[in-house]
Amino acid sequence: MKNSIKRSPRTFSTIFLFFSFYCLILNISCDSKDEDCTKTAVVSDTYFLNNQQYFLDRTIELPCSFPDPEPLTQIDPPELDGFTYDVLFYEFIPDTGNNTSRWRFEIQLNNPNDYEVTGVPILTVKIGGLTSSQSYSDKTTSPCFELGAKSSCTLSYDQESSLDLGIIDDIELIDVQYFLTN
Repeated sequence: MKNSIKRSPRTFSTIFLFFSFYCLILNISCDSKDEDCTKTAVVSDTYFLNNQQYFLDRTIELPCSFPDPEPLTQIDPPELDGFTYDVLFYEFIPDTGNNTSRWRFEIQLNNPNDYEVTGVPILTVKIGGLTSSQSYSDKTTSPCFELGAKSSCTLSYDQESSLDLGIIDDIELIDVQYFLTN
């Protein structure tokens, strides 16, 4: 008895044709997958605010053929959308009679959004012809680093400065901005 399998040229051709067809289908489907292929990338941005560095990471979906994002990009600090403020009280006294000047104010910071935020209020003031922007939160009764959803916070400031450092005629409030830190 013979246990050999007879192979005809037709069997070889059928197997070859089937294998070729399978490779063609596999190749076409691979190309299709490459076009639909996506990868997740983390884009890291940084910004500086009030001598602090903050990082903002965003996750985005990219085609696989797209190059990876740059490692770190410096951006402008993000501002709170729709932010408004109301000056409730503002006074600058150049000479109190005690060899000091006095600057005090109450400014209501308003968050009209449906979400709470963490950030820093930055005041832009004009002092003796020079314009400067900075946070005065470290010397206020409430720094307003957090604003609740659809709420407000009052920034209250009251400081006296010695006239030995120089006489300032006026401090003018130009603008108030609220920059996000989260």
